[in-house]
Amino acid sequence: MISTTSQYALRALIHIASLPPGTTVLSQDLAEATQVPRNYLSKVLLSLRNAGFLQSTRGAGGGYRLNRPADHIYLIDVVELFEGSKAKPNCLLNSRPCSDETPCSAHRVWRELSMVYNGFLVTTTLGAVAATNYNSS
Repeated sequence: MISTTSQYALRALIHIASLPPGTTVLSQDLAEATQVPRNYLSKVLLSLRNAGFLQSTRGAGGGYRLNRPADHIYLIDVVELFEGSKAKPNCLLNSRPCSDETPCSAHRVWRELSMVYNGFLVTTTLGAVAATNYNSS
């Protein structure tokens, strides 16, 4: 339901969030750990840094680290960075937006699914996902 870019950004951030606080990680190590193409990841990391999610340090001991606590970064914040406020899934059956006033045949079920999906993004932090991901490894 989210773009590849958003998926890659979340993978990178969740990996960084699973590390001890303040730990930096090199982009090539992050690319390997998250299985994201290195060139693609460097563009994603730049966007995340420019948006204030990450800090980057050059030189020995450098790399990327979270700019704020993982429990203060919600998934919706990351998804909306790459997809805008249109992070809500589009109508399943129409190329045009459907609504309660002009519903498609799947609107009611799709609306419910969309509400659950958006609820997950709005209420879930990187910290929660990183803790779950780390504990299941």
